[in-house]
Amino acid sequence: MNRKVKFIDLGLIDYKEAWDYQEKLFREVINKKLANRELPIDQQEFTGNYLIFCEHPHVFTMGKSGSENNLLINQEQLKSRDIAYYRINRGGDITYHGPGQIVVYPIFNLDYFFTDIHKYMRTLEEAVILTLAEYGLKGERLQGSTGVWFDTDHPGKVRKICAMGVRTSHWVTMHGIAFNVNPDLNYFSLIIPCGITDKAVTSMAKELNSIPDMEEVKKHLKKHLAGVFEIEEISL
Repeated sequence: MNRKVKFIDLGLIDYKEAWDYQEKLFREVINKKLANRELPIDQQEFTGNYLIFCEHPHVFTMGKSGSENNLLINQEQLKSRDIAYYRINRGGDITYHGPGQIVVYPIFNLDYFFTDIHKYMRTLEEAVILTLAEYGLKGERLQGSTGVWFDTDHPGKVRKICAMGVRTSHWVTMHGIAFNVNPDLNYFSLIIPCGITDKAVTSMAKELNSIPDMEEVKKHLKKHLAGVFEIEEISL
């Protein structure tokens, strides 16, 4: 078992550049897993686990099951607003990434943790819920939906603070979560986020009526991800 994880903070990085970097690590882990199958146990090598934090310039990404109808502006309008757009290979529908949002990409070999995608998604949610609790905010799960929400028992007040979309192959993960700390929420009005028409999007800054320190939020989130996944060690 190898629950050691390499932590990588890419800072503000172009979406495609980060996606390519994810794919590189993702393929390396899978290829090593497949190579290990051909070797005696005593010759097999541990695969890596990686936890990538970053922010992106303004970009909309559309998951495999998403509908183009949920993008409410055309290509010319995207260009004029300097917003990138990608159809990508994660699950889910359309979402927004931008400055002020923590994006987390765990590239984990789930053989070292648990081979259960439902549990994996709930565990990611739990780390965000615990992070919000550090600020006195009550994050919740919404029945039938992924991500982290507020006021799930109050129709008309339900709002999302963290979106999720992942890809897995051979029990290796990529893509992950988008956690709204202090992004410009106006960008969400240009899409139907996650294809959901009747629920709002929010941020920590909006809920707290003050802007939390980004590095402090990252520190809490990293700590709670290590806790919920029972990570043995996070190295740089």
